[in-house]
Amino acid sequence: MSSSSPLLDARVHRLRQVAHADPRLDGVVLYGSWTLGEADAHSDIEAYVFVLDEHLDEFDGAEFVSRLAPLALAYTNMFGILAVVFDDLMRGEFHVEPASGSAEQLAGWRGLVRLPEPDRAVLLDRRGLLGPVAKELADVPAPDEAVTARQLVDELTNWTLMVTQVLARGETARAHAGLASMVAPHQLKLCRLLRGSTEHWLTPSRALEADLPAEDVARYAATTSTLDPASVRAAVRESWRWSRELADEAAARWGLAPAEQLHQDITELLRKG
Repeated sequence: MSSSSPLLDARVHRLRQVAHADPRLDGVVLYGSWTLGEADAHSDIEAYVFVLDEHLDEFDGAEFVSRLAPLALAYTNMFGILAVVFDDLMRGEFHVEPASGSAEQLAGWRGLVRLPEPDRAVLLDRRGLLGPVAKELADVPAPDEAVTARQLVDELTNWTLMVTQVLARGETARAHAGLASMVAPHQLKLCRLLRGSTEHWLTPSRALEADLPAEDVARYAATTSTLDPASVRAAVRESWRWSRELADEAAARWGLAPAEQLHQDITELLRKG
């Protein structure tokens, strides 16, 4: 597999070579934009590195990754993942995991990760356990539309109420952050579900401008703001207005029954605030 980033292609090739040369490794599996055929000059490299259990305690992940290229930064991030920055500013994330249970861990990616070319994603598979599981990840099952829409509408209701309450308390920064981190992802997923655009379901803001109609992109833009209190309040109101419209559209299409009274109560709270 090649991408529009020769540098990333070369780094993947180097990772394959280094992994095969290290007898402590049992398997290496890539995920992310390179495996989806969407990598470009701004993409990072993401991989699971499965180490034989008897070598796990002595395995130095940063030293191993430094064999790909010199590192400017290497640390364990907040999710317990080895995060690196190479000296050419390419980022990397490497999950260093025990080889025992590697196939089961990979199987747990079902519905969460797509590997359209599994043979390319599996860089090392000494025991032949990872390849068959990776093939099962070639496609991500389409979400159950009615069930998923119901979940998303409820999420939007709950998190918008939270944002409304903290905004009323005067916590403008927290409301601003909540709108972006808790409301927007569910909103964009519901919009994608309604538009039949679930290709980037796992990261709903990815390729948003290319995937969704211009009017939806404009509606999303209206839900963003500066940290000015009046701007945040306007963005929250516009966000809830759009959420309700999406919820009504979902209700009409899939026979859902939105919590109308609760929705009206949230609208009233926003009107008073």
